[in-house]
Amino acid sequence: MSGQDDPVQREIHQDWANREYIEVITSSIKKIADFLNSFDMSCRSRLATLNEKLTALERRIEYIEARVSGFEICT
Repeated sequence: MSGQDDPVQREIHQDWANREYIEVITSSIKKIADFLNSFDMSCRSRLATLNEKLTALERRIEYIEARVSGFEICT
């Protein structure tokens, strides 16, 4: 009977080793996905802030251009 226990025990140990390996891989994939989601949100936030600043600058430039062109017409 001990001859049958040895291969069964090895198979059980191999199964647990495989499960642990799969758990490590799964955990690593979840960490990568969490990082990428966090990075995405950070980039979107920064890009939105940058877009607001660019829009404000564009409006100021348009205002200054209108003032300068109005000043040139008067002179």
